Amino acid sequence: MFLPTTREEMKKLGWRELDVILVTGDAYVDHPSFGVALIGHYLVSHGFKVGIIAQPDWRTEKDITRLGRPRLFFGVTAGNVDSMVANYTASKKKRKTDDYTPGGSGGKRPDRATIVYTNLIKRFFPEVPVVLGGLEASLRRFAHYDWWSEKVRKSILVDSKADLLVYGMGEKAVLEIAQILSRTGDIEKCKSVRGVVWWASQKPEEGIELPSYDEISENPEKYAEALKLQTWYTDPYKNILIYQKQDTRYVVQNPPQLPLSQEELDRLYLLPFEREVHPFYAKMGRVKAIETVKFSITAVRGCFGSCSFCALTQHQTTHVSYRSKDSILEEVRILTKKKDFKGTITDVGGPTANLYGSSCSIRETKGQCQKFCLYPSVCKIVRPNHDEFISLLESIRKIPGVRNVFVSSGIRHDFVLAEKDPDVFIRELVKYTPGQLKLAPEHAHPKVLSLMRKPPVELFLEFKKRFETLAKKIGKRKYVIGYFIVGHPGEGWRENNYLRDFILKHLGYFPQQIQIFTPTPGTVSTAMYYSGLDPFTGEKVHVERSLKVRNKMKENVLFKKKGREKR
Repeated sequence: MFLPTTREEMKKLGWRELDVILVTGDAYVDHPSFGVALIGHYLVSHGFKVGIIAQPDWRTEKDITRLGRPRLFFGVTAGNVDSMVANYTASKKKRKTDDYTPGGSGGKRPDRATIVYTNLIKRFFPEVPVVLGGLEASLRRFAHYDWWSEKVRKSILVDSKADLLVYGMGEKAVLEIAQILSRTGDIEKCKSVRGVVWWASQKPEEGIELPSYDEISENPEKYAEALKLQTWYTDPYKNILIYQKQDTRYVVQNPPQLPLSQEELDRLYLLPFEREVHPFYAKMGRVKAIETVKFSITAVRGCFGSCSFCALTQHQTTHVSYRSKDSILEEVRILTKKKDFKGTITDVGGPTANLYGSSCSIRETKGQCQKFCLYPSVCKIVRPNHDEFISLLESIRKIPGVRNVFVSSGIRHDFVLAEKDPDVFIRELVKYTPGQLKLAPEHAHPKVLSLMRKPPVELFLEFKKRFETLAKKIGKRKYVIGYFIVGHPGEGWRENNYLRDFILKHLGYFPQQIQIFTPTPGTVSTAMYYSGLDPFTGEKVHVERSLKVRNKMKENVLFKKKGREKR
């Protein structure tokens, strides 16, 4: 069922008032890939009445007041993407389009949407608690470097004047908040919930203290230190409180919620999602963002890859959980009954598809080690389970109505090559690839790859050779296409030319998937960009900050200026 977006829709459900209203910077798409839909249905499944206000006009009260006053709280998110990333390119130019907006037009979500929406709510409903969530809030929960303003900003909880912030995958925390407020009406009692951030006037008596807002604003090295501490100690199994002084107050982060169990994940993804754009928004135009995920399956959550430029470690932690085969097969059967299903499951995966079924006895009991699971090589304790993933894909393909099953999520090729016989999985992967397998070596130069916490590029070439050779043996023309990043800390012209030469020599095509590194809040790479240091080693790192040079680096790798001499 769709969650209500208007009073008329509330009346059809027999709801006179709502317990919770969720406000989002995306159009309302009732699909489990969209956080608001996931949280909304989860709360409804536990007896709460939930409505959604999507992309409200922040310059007027018209939209924000249309569902009335919620009994418990407003939940606010910028959407599936940080609003500044959604609104600006890597060259800080305003985007003209937005895949999460009907008709694809830009400008429907404000800059720093979480703050703007919270201020709007506080203006018209000053007595109602506001709880922040989603990627933008999660990664800005402590003082953070903001590339767009080129300064350190305070916690988004402080800047927005919201009451609480939920970080990570927030289902359990949001449910506990709703249950506590329903029983007591006291937002203060919610400050004991795991997975929330709150502020206090007194310094906590225990926990890990990060360098303060003033310290990291004045000394970038302190920012690197804060990020390192936050990374190592934000872990559900370590159970550690983390706090940071900001002016005269303290921003306090409770330990994360434990990952959802397999049974909890199974129930969550089989809730009654329509898997469509809500009619209220669909009539305004096409929402492109649903098209790549509509017939996809989330099989796994979390990632222990710990790539420096990726926000997952700070958002979801490194803990991986995955659904049962029966649950996934049931969701596939649901998809086959959709009128517009053409027989293709476009993806079975998650942040990294082939982490499905993997395990680690240490991480799952004591928490993340103070080393990386896949860098500089695959840890011997981390156990892959590619057989289980292969079995899952084979079972999906046997379901009536399914003609094709593809794996479009990221694959950790180094994890595959760590197997005794990598060809077993690669041979199967060939069957589930629609022509081109997109992998992310990200760079070629050893120094840059080391700072990215990515495997040597030679492993990418080995995987590529194996994949394309096995495809050829079964009469298929399938290829591996690489994604690359330029402008990452550690890259100068020497490293950029090294990448260009690698592509010319080993790939033989003009790459299309070249990104310019964007320093987004909460990542290790952003700490490198701001501080000029590797937070984990203290090593000094070259940082290219010129937008003009960073754009030229992209042009160089794209071979756009023929005959240009190397720098």
